[in-house]
Amino acid sequence: MAGRKETVSDAEILALFSESSDPFLSTSEIANDLDFSNEGARKRLYNLSEDGLLDFKRVGRSPAWWLTSEGRAKLKETNS
Repeated sequence: MAGRKETVSDAEILALFSESSDPFLSTSEIANDLDFSNEGARKRLYNLSEDGLLDFKRVGRSPAWWLTSEGRAKLKETNS
């Protein structure tokens, strides 16, 4: 993977969804919580989506992201 070294794990990103009371999160919410740029957060979220751990739906021009059942299983596996 090109670019700077990842300082936040995929599990930490997935945990934000699991710990949220909202059914979905926006890219900017994730970026703010992780101190990422919106572009940096968007890339990570799309990668997690390609891996089947997150899914999204466009709401206007912005994606709304949520944790998939595969993402929940991965997070549970990571926390075991």
